[in-house]
Amino acid sequence: MIAPVIAFDLDGTLVDTAPDLVTTLNVIFDRLDLPPVDYTTARNMVGGGARKMIEQGLAAEGRVIAVEEVDELTRQFIEYYAEHIADRSRPFPGVESALPELASRGCRLAVCTNKLEWLAVRLLDKLGLLQHFVAISGGDTFKLQKPRPEPLRGTIARAGGAERRAIMVGDSITDIATGHAAGIPVIAVDYGYSKIPVAELGAARVISAFSELPRVVFELLDARLEPPK
Repeated sequence: MIAPVIAFDLDGTLVDTAPDLVTTLNVIFDRLDLPPVDYTTARNMVGGGARKMIEQGLAAEGRVIAVEEVDELTRQFIEYYAEHIADRSRPFPGVESALPELASRGCRLAVCTNKLEWLAVRLLDKLGLLQHFVAISGGDTFKLQKPRPEPLRGTIARAGGAERRAIMVGDSITDIATGHAAGIPVIAVDYGYSKIPVAELGAARVISAFSELPRVVFELLDARLEPPK
C-alpha cells in the first residue's frame, strides 16, 4: 500500500513565526517612516508570503504605493527576515513529538507553504525540524501559490505519495480552500493565523493541540479507505 502523505502548512501550523515576521514588517515600515502595525493585526497577515504581508500592512495604514516600490520592499523584507528567521520563532507545542510519531507509523511528511522554499528550508533547519520531512515546497516551487491546488498536488507527488492517501494540515482559509480544490481532507489547527475561526471554514476536522494530530490523522485515513455505503 502507498504510504500516506501528511502535508503541513508552515507558518501558524508547525511554527509560530509571527514574532519574527511582524518584527521584519515593522523594520521595513520604519524605513518608510510609517508607524508600526500592531502585533495582533499583523499576526493575522501571516501566511500569504512576504509581498502579501507588506501589501496588507500598507493597506492597514491607508497607503498605496507603486508596484516597483512594493517589489523593493519585498526584496528588503526577505533580506532582513532571512537573517532573523529564527530569532523568536518556535515550533508550536507538541510538534516535536507528533512528527516522529507520525513517521514511525508509516506516514511520509511534507511541507506545503507559501513561504519561499529556501526560507522554509532555512527555518526548519534552524529549528531542528528539517530531518522529519521528505519534501518541502514553497510559494516559488511550482510558480503557483495556495489556494491553487497544484502546489499541494505537487508536494504530495514529491513526497512519493498519492492524493487518495493524503491529508493537509493547516491553520487558515487558504489551506482549507487548497485542500478542497485538490479533493484532499484538511485538518485545521485552531491556534494559528486565521481571522475567522477555522471551525467555520469547512475543514474535515479541527484540533486545538498538536498532540491530537496522530489520532485524528489515522481516523481520517481509515475513513478514506472504507468502501462507500
